[in-house]
Amino acid sequence: MLIAHDLGTTGDKASLHDDDGRLRAAVTVSYPARFADGGVAEQDPRDWHRAVVEATRALLAQTGTAPADVRGIVISGQMMGAVLLDASFEPVRDAIIWADTRAQRQAEQLVERLGERKAYELLGHRLNATYSIAKVMWVRDHEPEVFARTRWFCVAKDFVVHRLTGRLATEPSDASATNAFDQRTGTWSRAVLEAARLDPAIFPEIVPSTEVVGALTAEAAAATGLLEGTRVVMGGGDGPIAAVGAGIVAPEDGAYACLGTSSWISFTSEAPVLDASMRTFTFDHVVPGRYVPTATMQAAGASVSWIHEVLAPDPDGRSLAALVAEADTDDADTGGLYFLPYLLGERAPRWEPAARGAFVGIGRHHARPHLVRAVLEGVAFNLALCIDAFRESGAAIDRVDAVGGGAASDAWLQIMADAWGVPVRRRSVVEEANSLGAAVVGAVGLGLVDSFDAARGLSEVTAEFSPDPARHDAYRQRLARFDEAYAALAPWFAGGAS
Repeated sequence: MLIAHDLGTTGDKASLHDDDGRLRAAVTVSYPARFADGGVAEQDPRDWHRAVVEATRALLAQTGTAPADVRGIVISGQMMGAVLLDASFEPVRDAIIWADTRAQRQAEQLVERLGERKAYELLGHRLNATYSIAKVMWVRDHEPEVFARTRWFCVAKDFVVHRLTGRLATEPSDASATNAFDQRTGTWSRAVLEAARLDPAIFPEIVPSTEVVGALTAEAAAATGLLEGTRVVMGGGDGPIAAVGAGIVAPEDGAYACLGTSSWISFTSEAPVLDASMRTFTFDHVVPGRYVPTATMQAAGASVSWIHEVLAPDPDGRSLAALVAEADTDDADTGGLYFLPYLLGERAPRWEPAARGAFVGIGRHHARPHLVRAVLEGVAFNLALCIDAFRESGAAIDRVDAVGGGAASDAWLQIMADAWGVPVRRRSVVEEANSLGAAVVGAVGLGLVDSFDAARGLSEVTAEFSPDPARHDAYRQRLARFDEAYAALAPWFAGGAS
């Protein structure tokens, strides 16, 4: 057996897998996040470690698994954050997570010093406030007394791996999400670090995603209930890890959508895909020598959760599934209502941290079903623009496999198929894609399977949603209106709407 941990925004999902990666059981331990005006999004890194400890113990107890039967542990984690540690590897402040957009001025400084296009070609990503390096700069500029105590920078999974093994390291998939990683050389970028005026010594070593980075210390073993010396595989960022869980490990495997708190369209390639308008970006894959061209939006599932909280705020309120079902009725057309799903600013395709959510075209005749359906369609429209960007870069996207919690909704997948004009297929993993992908990374690292090709056989297509031609034509016309609505509001957002 091996145990995989997926450090998400709302909790850690621990999963138990056979040696070949097949899922046996899973336990989730939640933790809080703090969101505040001005683009603030933070978490206490110690909550991640606590959740890993609690989830591991619960998983062993639930399944009756003997500690000696666990061959290893592997970690997947949320990307693009900034965890700052002192010389004793203790956090000097709460982690600034992926959704935080405060570091706009720092990102602008990098653009001024490096040049936006040059940096995009170097990093595979735009310079943007959502990336780690700008967040580190923000702490230095706004909290100098905190930064003075900083000895190390890392991201979520790296912090937990250190707590388990005593070794601080990272790997290419997460490194490529920091805005500080040179994809051509596979090293931290000297040019970027000089432009950021950050000491390279605070950045951890980079090892392969499949490397056995260490073993459980005596303290970690006592905390988790596992054996001292249990091997720990480095793992990777949740985006590339989810690709493995969806069976997307080679270019011929096609595209997939992960429908979680944030959502993305992605596929595997042999080289970075650079968009002429810089709307998309490219992670390094956890599969050595391969890449994961990606277009990520900030608030997909987060928008759906938000509308549920607003419309059903009490425990006896309608369930989210009931709200979505209500919005899927024949008379629940939005009637000219649009929702811009930019509650947390936006990455692809807008790249505007100041963007905010908005209902546009709302009238007296609109009711709850229209609001919910507008949110579902707004996410689908934004992802449609991402697919268009990839097609303009030469990618052939003729179907999309869906994973993540949102993939459980028939209504939402049908909306997406109609909006995108391609079949959308639900895979059997749905909410387990990250756990499954992490398990495959662990199995490869521990030598339990020969290659990442094993990922293809660990999930299957359970449903397919074909686009309705008439509705697709209507959606393409409405997509243009959706884009126009954003263009009309963009100057207002940039002027300080938040």
